[in-house]
Amino acid sequence: MDDAAPADRSDSPTPDGIAPDDVLRQRAEWRRLEDQLAWYGRRSRSCQRWHKGLRLVQVAFAASIPVISLADLPLARWLTASLGALIAVLEATEQINQFGTLWLQYRSTAEHLKHEKYLLLAGAGPYRELERAEALRLLAERVEEHVSREHAGWVRTSEKRLARQGTGEGGREPSP
Repeated sequence: MDDAAPADRSDSPTPDGIAPDDVLRQRAEWRRLEDQLAWYGRRSRSCQRWHKGLRLVQVAFAASIPVISLADLPLARWLTASLGALIAVLEATEQINQFGTLWLQYRSTAEHLKHEKYLLLAGAGPYRELERAEALRLLAERVEEHVSREHAGWVRTSEKRLARQGTGEGGREPSP
């Protein structure tokens, strides 16, 4: 999926052209789904930008080191050493914050939530033949279960990382 695309809007139809009605948009279950979709979409795009940006800068710095080392510049040694140190700092920033890993996790969660949204709107899958109130109850349970599972995984990963690093906080903040 392309993370550059804008987050789903509550009035956007499914691929079949099914759009939520005004009553559905007012329901807390629907607003929670839309809120979580937007949060995971934003955070996925942010992590993707950070991950790719850090990687591109690292590659540019690394590629310039051999060129600078061959140049007959008075500060070539200092410049190449500085670039090497900056590469290490950029890599540490990526490792502490886990932008690449979180980009994929957030994108996966956003796609799962979109899947639930489309199933509900189409009255398919677990929502087939359910009255609206029952379908929305089931939606709330399934959304909260998935978000809670994702959050619990983040807590476990963060605790392990902190235990390994023995230093300040790293990783992501939990979703609202």
